[in-house]
Amino acid sequence: MTQPPNQPPHGGFGAPQDPQQGGNPQPGYGYPQQQPGQAGPYGYPQQPGPYGQPPQPGQPGQPAQPGPYGQPTQPGQPGPYGQQPGPYGQPTQPGQPGPYGQQPGYGYPQQMPTGAPGTPPPGGGKGPFKGKTAVIIGAAVAALLVAGGAVFALSGGDDGKKKSESKKKDPKASAPVNPGDGSGDGHEGKEDLNEGRQAGEAKVLWYKEAPKAPGRGAEAPGMWVEDGIAVKAAYRELLAYHVDSGKPAWPAIKLPQEICAATPQVSDDGKIVVAYKAGMKRNAKCDQLQVIDLKTGKKGWQKQTTEKGLFDSTIGLELSITGNTLMVGRSQSGTAYSISDGDKLFDAEKKDEGTCFPAGFTGGDRMLMKFSCGASTPTEHDEVVELNPRTGKIQWTKKFPKGWRLEHVYSTSPTVLYATNEDKKQWNITTLKSGSAKTRSEVQVNEDFAPECGWGGLGGDLQACSGAVADDKYLYLPTKKTSGANQIVAISLASGKEAWRAKSPLDTSMVPMKTQGGDLVAYVEPSYDSGGRVVSIGTSGSHTPKTLLQHPAGTSKIENGFYSKAVDYVDGRFYLSTTRLSGTAQGREKLMLAYGK
Repeated sequence: MTQPPNQPPHGGFGAPQDPQQGGNPQPGYGYPQQQPGQAGPYGYPQQPGPYGQPPQPGQPGQPAQPGPYGQPTQPGQPGPYGQQPGPYGQPTQPGQPGPYGQQPGYGYPQQMPTGAPGTPPPGGGKGPFKGKTAVIIGAAVAALLVAGGAVFALSGGDDGKKKSESKKKDPKASAPVNPGDGSGDGHEGKEDLNEGRQAGEAKVLWYKEAPKAPGRGAEAPGMWVEDGIAVKAAYRELLAYHVDSGKPAWPAIKLPQEICAATPQVSDDGKIVVAYKAGMKRNAKCDQLQVIDLKTGKKGWQKQTTEKGLFDSTIGLELSITGNTLMVGRSQSGTAYSISDGDKLFDAEKKDEGTCFPAGFTGGDRMLMKFSCGASTPTEHDEVVELNPRTGKIQWTKKFPKGWRLEHVYSTSPTVLYATNEDKKQWNITTLKSGSAKTRSEVQVNEDFAPECGWGGLGGDLQACSGAVADDKYLYLPTKKTSGANQIVAISLASGKEAWRAKSPLDTSMVPMKTQGGDLVAYVEPSYDSGGRVVSIGTSGSHTPKTLLQHPAGTSKIENGFYSKAVDYVDGRFYLSTTRLSGTAQGREKLMLAYGK
């Protein structure tokens, strides 16, 4: 196999180069993926070097030399489509079926039933966009992540034990509140979580343990903080708490069956939508929709979404909101509803005589849809389109060359797309110009980036990445932690080149959460004996992280012990919640924790 170039061609995907003209066939555009032949976790190949660099020519099998910024790119190498090499990003694993498994057909990959033994649970919140909760998946989920082209098994997990717990628990009762001072009402015991708090450390505002989940586990998707109320879904319930005290903001909402999906976004009028199963069986359809008003806790309209066609499925749904439009993504189609009254607005269906099928949607500032086209044919390719959220009319279309797969949308405004080519072992990050399919820039930084992209919805969830944040000037991506602290790299959206980088203040990973007031806000993960922290990083001037909240060391075990977690920082408070209940823990599992000053 021809050695992949260190950089892909500039200026988009370009036209394919004829291997019969001009020498050796080019291996692909984009930064190279890992080289085959080295076994790694779960049977995937190991990284040949600390930053995913391939062996250098003339040194077969030798890893690239380590360095904080990876190897320098080599100028002047031709790209696979007859263009000069440019920067498309880090590789994915050779031989890997993709981050969501093998495609069974034209649309989404087939999903194992939620809660099946050994099934990685879906991610909860969606993360990298303004106003959304970031999601961090732990190894207890056993999810494989494609981030900077590498497959990672994450660490973490919930031991499920609480030394202070002595009472028999009522599995039907909602989890109560512990204000953090030892005066909780039972489930969390009487432990003072702020005991021993040092000067300068934030305090635990309140802490919750989860409702009892079945042994196969249960979803706990979403975390919404709006108008002084924090809302969390868990198993069959939605629970709401005042952000300052943790006291219930409205009575818990009990749903007939298990919650199986939720919108990470909130509508313009303060509503969310959750989906719950049609029955108690593990493989029951996830087709019941329920609107919830976050401010009042009142239920809105409820309806069933229906399958369309032989291969369409509601075993799992992908829910998203753009403005006041709900998009319900199924395996090969989607239906848009009005949040206000539940009326159907339009169907997103296959096109081109049935060869292109919807395979993922986004919410937030823009409604994007991925098409999977011509599977197992010479014209197989992906497309991404922007839909008018009220009419479904396509605003623009961007086609990817054969062999390139749209994996994730890092941001909708600006539109930042992450694509991979498994055959070429390369990746590409492209930013589009506003309101069009034209390329604004492509990332030219050869780095081992590690945003965390979990299993969301049907496995085709385009927004299932946290740790990738964009504003009008920069794309912010975390590097993979190898030894010591990692870094956040700011990449210019105008040029695709590195603008600056900031190093984590601890020997743990630092993950971008959002931009706020012109600064980047990031979460520094805790160690086993040190609490995490929230930091702000100036986007101009000094890029040294400034601590906004230093979490107490005394709760580092709790902070570290979430089964999987979503994080958010709103109005000076930091929120941490699980996105999946294991169901196997002894006693109550952790659900939600809030820090503040």
